[in-house]
Amino acid sequence: MSTPADYIRAFMPERPLDLDRSALLIIDMQYATGSRQGALGRKLKAEGSSVGDYRFHRIETQVLPNTLRLRERFAELGRPVVHVTIGAAHAGALDAPVHMRKLFVEFQNFVGSREHEILDELKPRAGEHVLRKTTIGAFASTNIDSLLRALGCEQLYLAGVSTNMCVETTAREAADRGYLVTLVEDACGTTHEDLHLVTMRNFQRLFGRVCSSAEALAELVPAQGGKAA
Repeated sequence: MSTPADYIRAFMPERPLDLDRSALLIIDMQYATGSRQGALGRKLKAEGSSVGDYRFHRIETQVLPNTLRLRERFAELGRPVVHVTIGAAHAGALDAPVHMRKLFVEFQNFVGSREHEILDELKPRAGEHVLRKTTIGAFASTNIDSLLRALGCEQLYLAGVSTNMCVETTAREAADRGYLVTLVEDACGTTHEDLHLVTMRNFQRLFGRVCSSAEALAELVPAQGGKAA
């Protein structure tokens, strides 16, 4: 993803890729807000609103198929796949931060509900990890840091929704903890294109990398010695 020249990128250190330390994080690909058949999609349809059209079209045509391709590649490489979900433990959402409770309650996003479930196409497989968060970023309310450290993962590829919310916040939290983070641009989506684009532009200024799914798949190929080319 090309962007105009920016002075701050001169401070971004060069860090070699290493497949043996990589993991795929799939963020919030759940029915509540990740499918037009879910709570958000039904609400907008009932209101006669078209505001979600871009979001759901992008999820269906880019985010979901590209995330599936990424997951297959990580499975081929034998590298960890971590599903991060958002939602409450119970219907009342009392375990969630105050600013998240109304959203969880209205969308019935709690453990055991259909809205909380990961999309059927991405249902976690045996050996994949699933973490539930109640906050926008995964590091604030899950043990994701200790899990990734235990798995020996220091280089993360992120996909999912929403680009400017849970994906970006998790990516920034990871970068601040020393991870090399790559946002896979066409495997992420949100409700407004301008928010998606500015998030990608801003993230690669200093926080980490941005690439397409084709570019990610091209570098996620074992070379001699098992390292990324």
